[in-house]
Amino acid sequence: MAAARDGRLDENQRRGHLRNGGEPVRNAAVGPLHRQARQGVCPRLRLAEERQAGAYRSERAAAARVPARRRKAASHRARLGPRRTAPHCATQHYRLGGCTAGRWRFCRYRRFWRRKPPQPPPTSTNLHHPAVKAAVLVDVGRIEVGDVPCPSPEPREVLVRVTAVGLCGTDLHIFAGHANYNRDARGRPIPLTDAPQILGHEIAGVVEAVGADVRDLSRGDRVVVDQGRNCVSEARAPRCEYCASGDSHQCELYREHGITGLPGGFAEYLTIPAVNAVCIDSDLDAAAAALSEPLGCVAHCADVLTRTQARYTMQSGPGGTGRDGGGRGERVRCAVICGAGPAGLLWVQYLRNVLGYEGVLLVSEPNARKRALAERFGAETIDPAARDPVEVVHERTGGRRAELLIEATGSGQVFATIPALIRKQATVLLYGHGHAGVDLSLLNQLQFLEPTLLSPVGASGGFERDGRPSTYVGALRLIERGSVDVASLITHRYPSLERVPRAFAGDHHAPDYVKGVVTL
Repeated sequence: MAAARDGRLDENQRRGHLRNGGEPVRNAAVGPLHRQARQGVCPRLRLAEERQAGAYRSERAAAARVPARRRKAASHRARLGPRRTAPHCATQHYRLGGCTAGRWRFCRYRRFWRRKPPQPPPTSTNLHHPAVKAAVLVDVGRIEVGDVPCPSPEPREVLVRVTAVGLCGTDLHIFAGHANYNRDARGRPIPLTDAPQILGHEIAGVVEAVGADVRDLSRGDRVVVDQGRNCVSEARAPRCEYCASGDSHQCELYREHGITGLPGGFAEYLTIPAVNAVCIDSDLDAAAAALSEPLGCVAHCADVLTRTQARYTMQSGPGGTGRDGGGRGERVRCAVICGAGPAGLLWVQYLRNVLGYEGVLLVSEPNARKRALAERFGAETIDPAARDPVEVVHERTGGRRAELLIEATGSGQVFATIPALIRKQATVLLYGHGHAGVDLSLLNQLQFLEPTLLSPVGASGGFERDGRPSTYVGALRLIERGSVDVASLITHRYPSLERVPRAFAGDHHAPDYVKGVVTL
């Protein structure tokens, strides 16, 4: 482009910049940055012309046929945005994520309305559910049941009719305003008032419709859902470094249904990538199948634990304890689990039944019902209200203390007791989240012990040959074989979406509560 003098071009320069000297031009202001640099720029920009002149003539003719009052009303609607449902209406309609195009489309270059091309009719494998019922978190501490859009499956997706959704501690944290994982491009949380969310990521359901390219699933298949969208889910090539190394839930472009803003399982239907659906090969109860997700999280964490090079190791198979080797690689003699919620109880079973750990296993838990379940699954329990866990661990280990500690409470007060419970250079696995109410200075005593700190998260893992998540496949098979009992953990069932607000309102504080599942 030729340089301009004082921001102006003579006629020859102007015509040289335009492909057609007769094309329309419009003024463009010169920004302050250009003025500061004292550089001339072309102040006139050619309007984008993407169509042939004949097409423009037909568009003008079409615009002329539209009455003036309709064009004026259309302009008002474009400025005002989408119509909102009145607050007094019986049924609320919630807009989640990006909005879709309406029946009419507005052309920005030529002010007229035109009807979109007719869409193909739905088929038995490509259904469209324009509005489905869902329990929507509209603000901190407030869930409302209303209608939300549900897209038809794309060629590589399936539409799942939700049959069971587990209530997770993460859901409760988001509901209470203690966490918000729906972030903008700069990592800032997006308020629920701006972007309501549908929670629920422990999901089981039935395939209702499949996309055109799906060959290994059909309508009626019972499935559990991997809620995470990664490179394999989205068919991205090449895979990011995390998906390539088998850390699917750390994908560079990771998104998660029910946690990071994508619609979750507290809805009648959910559209997901087909490879995120793992078939249930038995008559397993849907509520039990939904707990494949939390068991998958434990399985992933256990995999990290067994692969980590540490002074004290947790080896799989019989003989999980050994004689004092006097150096690195010594097997764990005593393991302590803080908390016997669903996660802690799954950990007890996984250590005993999957990893074959036979050493001392102590669980600290104030709730009597949860302690009883932990004992039934093979652990010794401590009631912290009756005895100091530090004293019990010292007595039970002869003053040696624990070589492995799994923190599964998310309690800051419990976290503060860790240094007194573990041996030097022990392994500490941080499974619970939260730990509010304490400051970072408590790490001083922990750091002096030189522990191996692990903080794995989610149900990360590699992929099967068909692209399905290996961690979910393995977790589901453990439940189907009876290696891990999840049914005994379910104490509360909610038979409809209308019961979801009650489930979040405080049932989880009841003394007999262990795990809640919404069944549809």
